[in-house]
Amino acid sequence: MAEFVQSPFVTGYLWPFILIVLSIIAIIVPVLIAVAYLTYAERKVLAAMQLRMGPNVVGPFGLWQPFADGLKLFLKETIIPTGANKVVFVLAPMITFILAMIGWAVIPFDDGWVLADINVGILYLFAVSSLGVYGIIMAGWASNSKYAFLGALRSAAQMVSYEVAIGFVLITVLVCVGSLNLSDIVRAQEDGIWFFIPLFPMFVIFIVSALAETNRAPFDLPEAESELVAGFNVEYSAMTFALFFLGEYANMILMSALATTLFLGGWLPPFGVEPFTWIPGPIWFILKVCLCLFFFLWVRATFPRYRYDQLMRLGWKVFLPISLAAVVIVSGALVVFDWLPR
Repeated sequence: MAEFVQSPFVTGYLWPFILIVLSIIAIIVPVLIAVAYLTYAERKVLAAMQLRMGPNVVGPFGLWQPFADGLKLFLKETIIPTGANKVVFVLAPMITFILAMIGWAVIPFDDGWVLADINVGILYLFAVSSLGVYGIIMAGWASNSKYAFLGALRSAAQMVSYEVAIGFVLITVLVCVGSLNLSDIVRAQEDGIWFFIPLFPMFVIFIVSALAETNRAPFDLPEAESELVAGFNVEYSAMTFALFFLGEYANMILMSALATTLFLGGWLPPFGVEPFTWIPGPIWFILKVCLCLFFFLWVRATFPRYRYDQLMRLGWKVFLPISLAAVVIVSGALVVFDWLPR
């Protein structure tokens, strides 16, 4: 037995594989629990802002409500429309959910606490988020419904439009840091000045674009209950609908984690002085993500839904020129004042 444990196969292949699997589980399970309780938090926050109670029956303070909802969706029958393309119909929500999960591979929770500390982490995340549009297009087309297809088209157009602005925001941060590694971006903020201070307009554009990218209010045009009867997922039920639901909320948490990493110092404590330094880095990271998520919920309770022409005008005529100008101005300032990262 000892010889097997010390064999090259175990030490070189099996044990690293087991460690990777355990690391993946250690990330995915908390994310899924966070997604479940984000739905609970949203209902409670909206209820408080609208002077209602929210979930308060299933368990103490309604804390078991997310598990009751999940169990209900798991036990319901999955209904596939007769004219639908069955393979694509079932594959679409799986793609949406998987893409929302694999983005967490490059998010650093603390110094060294990252599954894949690759040098192109930003490009990886941008590519993964860009692929999310395929799941929505596949769902709308495979449903064989005009309502679902129209909802998928407007959702795809919305996501593509705001990805352009997000891309220029990322470039602005990368120019300041000189690295595409997410851990390096956090370390570049160790001097106490988080990037949301000097790049505040870019931070605002990123947060608003994240709302549009995740189809959240006031940019939840793909939902469109009044004209499209819930948009691209109108024909979905049971666990196929639940996967879309989980993917949307997991993307919200992922975009909040990315905003925390790029602009809010990641795992770094505020001011970098005691007693803030006594609290571990992962706790600060989670608190900052929760702050961003609260903003998502706050906006939903505050603003009415945009018209589609307003949505497109904001993305193409406001955010795109401002973010492009910011890239030029920031790059020029770094060159002129010799502030380029070494």
